[in-house]
Amino acid sequence: MKLLEERIRKDGVVKPGEILKVDSFLNHQMDVDLFNKLGEEFKRLFADRPVNKILTIEASGIGIACVTAQHFHVPVVFAKKAKSVNLDGEMYTTKIESFTHKRTYDVIVAKKFLSEEDHVLIIDDFLANGCAVNGLIDLIMSAGATVEGVGIVIEKGFQQGGRILRQKGIRVESLAIIESMDDRTGEIVFRQ
Repeated sequence: MKLLEERIRKDGVVKPGEILKVDSFLNHQMDVDLFNKLGEEFKRLFADRPVNKILTIEASGIGIACVTAQHFHVPVVFAKKAKSVNLDGEMYTTKIESFTHKRTYDVIVAKKFLSEEDHVLIIDDFLANGCAVNGLIDLIMSAGATVEGVGIVIEKGFQQGGRILRQKGIRVESLAIIESMDDRTGEIVFRQ
């Protein structure tokens, strides 16, 4: 998606440790007009799938998942990283290691929001090593639901996550795939 690639080149900042900061438009301050275009593209890419629910993980995936859900006319469920006092009933749980935060989270979804009747599209902002997506797939499988695909805004193609998911037969559609980035020059190379 050229529009997204141009925005990443314009406003993205490459940091040491294979970190790409896109907080000015994607995962801190959110450009909702851009999100709408991304949501339209996810709808186009997954129009052949019987999606009735979108799943993401808090917090950075929620905005793009919500806007995408508007195009599908389906609800969004987000996996929580911490149990709170207002969560009740039975939960599906899994562990997810965050590439960005360098820590492992217990992630939960209430069983009442995910069932075997659901056809789930996973939406997230980044795909690096695939830990978050694999955790979300684990939650979907625990519910007996169907994984219809994974929509990613930015995939780090030089890391293993996307390749491993595709080798498992999971349909992954990434709107921008970065082949390489250099924190010294700021150069970002996208997969063609």
